[in-house]
Amino acid sequence: MSEPLIVGAMVRTLGAYPSGWRQPGAHRTPATDADILRRVARAGEEAGLDYLFFGDWLATGPDLEFRDPYLLARIDPVSAVLYLAGLTSRIGLIATVNTTYADPYATARSLASLDVLTGGRAGINLVTGAEPRAAGNHGRDAHADNENRYDRAEEFVSALSGLWDSWSEDAWIADAERGVLIDPTGLRPTDLRGAHVRVTGPLNVARPPQGRIPIVHAGTSPRSRALAAAEADLALIAAPTIDEAVAARRVLRDLAAQAGRAPGDVRVIAPVLPVVAETVDAAHRIVERLLALVPLADDAHKDRTSFPANRSVDALADVLGVDPEDPLRAATFDDAVTRADVTRLGSGGAALVERLAVIAGLRVGATLTWRHLVAANAVPGAFVVGDAATVADHFETWRDEGAVDGFNVLSAFQPAQFEAFAGLAAPELRRRGLLRRLDDADRPTLRDRVSGLRPVTRHDAV
Repeated sequence: MSEPLIVGAMVRTLGAYPSGWRQPGAHRTPATDADILRRVARAGEEAGLDYLFFGDWLATGPDLEFRDPYLLARIDPVSAVLYLAGLTSRIGLIATVNTTYADPYATARSLASLDVLTGGRAGINLVTGAEPRAAGNHGRDAHADNENRYDRAEEFVSALSGLWDSWSEDAWIADAERGVLIDPTGLRPTDLRGAHVRVTGPLNVARPPQGRIPIVHAGTSPRSRALAAAEADLALIAAPTIDEAVAARRVLRDLAAQAGRAPGDVRVIAPVLPVVAETVDAAHRIVERLLALVPLADDAHKDRTSFPANRSVDALADVLGVDPEDPLRAATFDDAVTRADVTRLGSGGAALVERLAVIAGLRVGATLTWRHLVAANAVPGAFVVGDAATVADHFETWRDEGAVDGFNVLSAFQPAQFEAFAGLAAPELRRRGLLRRLDDADRPTLRDRVSGLRPVTRHDAV
């Protein structure tokens, strides 16, 4: 029998789809994020998900309003997981830390503290950053190049491991009768002096219950994949098709073997954006409304200098290679798309139309408009749309084809869509053996859930 998948939720309080916050009843005020975090944590834990995942972005700007609204204002991820630590009892809590700017000692200390306070539910997602504006926010003139960022990231991981290994498993004696609190030989310095990271140690927090806190990493560059294969417990990939996911997983497992690990030591996780409802038609209507609410290049936005350039019929025609003189470029957003129009849009347009039929049930000459086409092209999403069985079919197919070891679930808007996934899809996933049992007491820590491998300290390995 196949292993259950690793299933976590990637939490974005304003929703993962740019127009999600405009849905009726959707959360849209970052000042009240605490309310949504509590609801998401409760729903995720009751559904038996393995973890909640919090990403990060170290800058903001008006351009994000249209591209990624959830990045405009958000809670610091370490603060978010610490907030939820006392409100949850089973679910893992993964926070993102940028190794380019973070201090390794402070990072090791805060995550070890979280692990102790939660009985082993902490996780850390390490990123090197890709936002040039972040440099100025950290007192630097420019963002580091890729090679230097990964040189530092590798040393950062070594520092974390060394600090978490400060205490041996049996160093804390607490023998009141003899007056012996610790075995001093079990408290070791880190003494890392790298080109980018220096830390002496030891860490002044007890050894984390998980030994070393599970590490997550994502990226497509050779250095990023090498870091994930050598150090990560979970490797996040962005693969739009099952074939691409199979290939990416194979590469990461091969790299893990080259790094001296068992190929299965690194688990591959893909993002998915399920739009879930009681019926397939109801789910289609949700996606249709999401597309209808995407801001396009009409009079309401024409004066915004930060407005994206790709949200017009003309821009879509350029992408699809339509003749500059073709009169279809004059179509308005609410005009119906005809079969003749689709023919003139070529193979790219036909593929886009087919996708809209799948995710929104929209048909040429009936319900499909240029607004839908432009929005779907300008703001694509990794949608899996339907009822609980549709979502479970997707998860099952990707597992059985060897594409992934699990999924990061995104929600188009909060809280309704996450609660729909938790209430409708999660029970069906569990019924099929794709999600762990709610009473899986043998896996109390996040590491138990995502790998089951207890790391040996660098001192014990000598």
